[in-house]
Amino acid sequence: MSQVSTLIDVDKPLFDLSTFAGRFQYFAWMTDPRTVVLSSDRLLEAKTMVERYRKGEQSPQLKSEEVHYNMKLYNSAFHPDTGELQNFCGRMSFQVPGGMLITGGMLAFYRTVPAVVLWQFINQSFNAVVNYTNRNANSPTSVTQLGVAYVSATTSALVAAIGCKNYWSKKATPLFQRFVPFAAVAAANFVNIPLMRQNEIINGIEVKNGEGEVVGQSRVAAIKGIGEVVVSRIAMAAPGMLVLPLIMERLEKLPAYRRIKWINAPFQTLLIGCFLCFMVPTACALFPQQCSLDTSIMRTFEPELYEDLEKTTQGNVPKRVYFNKGL
Repeated sequence: MSQVSTLIDVDKPLFDLSTFAGRFQYFAWMTDPRTVVLSSDRLLEAKTMVERYRKGEQSPQLKSEEVHYNMKLYNSAFHPDTGELQNFCGRMSFQVPGGMLITGGMLAFYRTVPAVVLWQFINQSFNAVVNYTNRNANSPTSVTQLGVAYVSATTSALVAAIGCKNYWSKKATPLFQRFVPFAAVAAANFVNIPLMRQNEIINGIEVKNGEGEVVGQSRVAAIKGIGEVVVSRIAMAAPGMLVLPLIMERLEKLPAYRRIKWINAPFQTLLIGCFLCFMVPTACALFPQQCSLDTSIMRTFEPELYEDLEKTTQGNVPKRVYFNKGL
């Protein structure tokens, strides 16, 4: 039986984010692809409800399930730093439908350079939107910086993809040539994400103490956060792009499958979607979104920031500082 909600803290996670299992549950809940099809009006309605609850304007008519659902919509669609409604293509809840279509295309059409260029361009443009949408938004980026970062990231990613294709087409067996898309995606992630978020590396990101007070701008924190995001994105793509080629290598040898070649692209797209349903929350859960950094590392690599910390805290420098690493 549904219970009427009483004093629900909408800023308190419903899951234990200190453990991998808890983070997996949270991201499986938060990245539900069904939320993508909801209208902006419905999402803004959820935001209004959350903001009212933050002010203590609790509604006894709302049941706890409704409150939790509105929390889910708010967390899936609004940026944790700014509270702004995110572009639907850049939301993590769009990773399954968007990723399955693009990755399916990359795996089905990998044999020619024009096909590799087209699908990698689409993929890296999509990644650029995702990387920008899920950045640490407390480091402002100008339109010029964003444009230069997009062109640089996409161009570098295409060069990496074409390089992998040209090298492997000469050196690798037909089976290993199937792994060209993953090699290109992995290489491109090392380029695309840092370039799209280069402003964070140049200027640093806000770091906070245990009480949530901003204590400085750290470049080391930005590098750590972006590095973890790169690992997560590669992990997200790896199972589908590494296992599916092995499956297709066997299937395409079967006479029955050869007679229905038209099914190749939709079949691979569907399987990629199955992989991503599990891998999106898994990859997001690898590292806490609210990341931490030992201040002793800052003392080594950012002595000026550490000295400022000593002055502002009168020598009581916290052992760790915290920041949003993005997704």
